[in-house]
Amino acid sequence: MASWMKSLFGGRAEAADTETKGFAHTMMTLSQLGPAQWSGRGYASLVNQGFMRNPVVYRCVRLIAETANRVPLTVEVAGRAAPDHPLAQLLNRPNGRQSGAEMLEAVYAFLQSAGNAYLQAGIVDGRVQALFVLRPDRVSVVAGRDGWPVAYDYKAGGKAVRIPQETPPLPGVLHMALFHPMDDHYGMGPLEAAQTSLDIHNASAQWHKALLDNAARPSGALVYSAAGGRLTEDQFQRLKAEMEEQFSGAANAGRPMVLDGGLDWKSMAMSPREMDFIEARNAAARDIALAFGVPPMLLGIPGDNTYANMAEANRALWRQTLVPLVVRVAQELTFWLGPVFGGAVLVPDFDQVEALAEDRAALWSRVGAADFLTDAEKREMVGLGTG
Repeated sequence: MASWMKSLFGGRAEAADTETKGFAHTMMTLSQLGPAQWSGRGYASLVNQGFMRNPVVYRCVRLIAETANRVPLTVEVAGRAAPDHPLAQLLNRPNGRQSGAEMLEAVYAFLQSAGNAYLQAGIVDGRVQALFVLRPDRVSVVAGRDGWPVAYDYKAGGKAVRIPQETPPLPGVLHMALFHPMDDHYGMGPLEAAQTSLDIHNASAQWHKALLDNAARPSGALVYSAAGGRLTEDQFQRLKAEMEEQFSGAANAGRPMVLDGGLDWKSMAMSPREMDFIEARNAAARDIALAFGVPPMLLGIPGDNTYANMAEANRALWRQTLVPLVVRVAQELTFWLGPVFGGAVLVPDFDQVEALAEDRAALWSRVGAADFLTDAEKREMVGLGTG
């Protein structure tokens, strides 16, 4: 029987008067490099491969969501804090199953993983009585003739519920979306931007697991060097089966191999150090952290010396990632809920963030030294109102 081994090496030969087939002198195995395999770009695929299976993505999403959730959102009316305002009570207990902290944490996490976050208002007798977080993969935009959203479809349990936007006293759904240059309605999350690095990081982990399953030894080849000898087809198949059964897998790690009849083992694959998988894995992890705006130093990823110490890296996380995120969510909630709650405004209280204490101290120092400002103007600049 002709084979690709025969055409490539000329080592498989057919005898003129028998069906005995053999390999001459040297037996080799080759692996052809195929195209790269990438995971799907859908939300379910990215969450499954990223948040649920990749520790770097999981930690980035949790770090951003939990840390941003530490910033209190203060309700202000006419520049004064109103802790007993109905809006404050609503945000403290938005529905019967979640606290305000749980709801906001879900909003922050969905923005990082999907690029979209949806809140539905529970309206009873023309008043907003509850707020509910909707899973992004279950929500779809219903566009009108002019292209603007007129409703949102929410699918669950095999049924679809249409939530119209023209629902007094406010739109039924608040859609928060991160910027997407190629989509009119849906946002693009950091997880989608990190997909390539995510696949490299996951593939590296799978490679290491396969290496351990195979006794931490790379594959090789048996070299048959008996002078003029050939292996028959039956001998070749039996040898291959015995190798896979008795010398492959972690259960056979360290098992001695006895070779006879001119057989010799030659390692063919490069070692992990030669392939530099560790550095490639760390580089992919740094790229994932970069997409989320998290300094790699905070995740324990080696090879990042951008920041002098952990405190500086923590301040960079707050300044470049968390503060813009919290401010945006507070503004979106204010635009949506403010008009139906007497013009109330949600203001993030960054004074309670220890990582930003140095920045706040510098602001107070600059404002305090400005003799040309009145006391009311100074209070306004440091966020204390004019009262």
